[in-house]
Amino acid sequence: MAAAVALGVSGCLDFHRGPLPGAPKGATFAEIEGARIHYVDEGEGPTVVLIHGFASSLGAWSGVRKALAGKHRVIALDLKGFGYSDRPEGDYSPAAEAKIVLGLLDKRGVEGPVAVVAHSWGSSVALQLALLAPERVERLALYDAWVYADQLPNFFLWARASGLGEALVGAFYDERPDDKIAIAFHDKKYVTEALIETVEDQLARPGTKAAALAAIRGQRFDEVEPKYKTIDKPTLLLWGREDRVTTLEYGERLSKDLPRAKLVVYPQCGHFPMIEAVTPSTRDLVEFLSAAAPAAPAKPPAPAPAPEPTVPDAPKPAPAEAPPEASR
Repeated sequence: MAAAVALGVSGCLDFHRGPLPGAPKGATFAEIEGARIHYVDEGEGPTVVLIHGFASSLGAWSGVRKALAGKHRVIALDLKGFGYSDRPEGDYSPAAEAKIVLGLLDKRGVEGPVAVVAHSWGSSVALQLALLAPERVERLALYDAWVYADQLPNFFLWARASGLGEALVGAFYDERPDDKIAIAFHDKKYVTEALIETVEDQLARPGTKAAALAAIRGQRFDEVEPKYKTIDKPTLLLWGREDRVTTLEYGERLSKDLPRAKLVVYPQCGHFPMIEAVTPSTRDLVEFLSAAAPAAPAKPPAPAPAPEPTVPDAPKPAPAEAPPEASR
């Protein structure tokens, strides 16, 4: 089937630079590593950086931002290729995205170590950040991390092939988002029509498929997994017990690989503890970030950020003969 798709679908996927339709009025951007990056910078206190997952945006952190902004300086961004940030041709590996985060911290005048909070595939970016610049990371909090080669579906492996990847993503990336989103939630009441429409809007933005394919091809976790054991930062792992996207066995594995990790599991919860277990997971995050948090200088002035809708990871495409993949 995949070979037939490759023959029948154009292999050309276009990237995109510049403004995207629907960007909030007053949205703030910074030019980093050759890309225009959308971000928010709010609150005062020790700095916390929020990193979203694959095909998502900083809007996934709306509830967490509100909980943290009273006692923390919160910086959230749309990674390159996602949200309202640019989708230029280039490297979309976790290491490349980590350099985007570091560049934003430099632009915003953040010099000391920060707490890094990440979800799903964004956790691979956070771990790369800790490996590339350990002096810039004070602690880590990772929700349902997507960081191991064993987690990659066959679709992602097939997509590494030139031509075939373009055909597969071109044909399947935006197919049946409602079914794929549903896999990420234990309680289907969270799969609302408004959520599906928001995800469909994000999938339709110019350059999205090309950026998604580049990010898929950048997931070479087998090359970095052995280094996880060297990350000695205090780490909180927050995991949904019923997560079908990043199953609990990977949380247990990561808790052993990271020397100073603590795993907290939330019952009756899927891939998004910040949504399905919002009260206990946010409480645990706030307590973790408040313990021995480093002091930070006052931030430079910035325009007030526009509110973002709460948007979880968009679904991953799956070949017809395989179960649909939810978001990472």
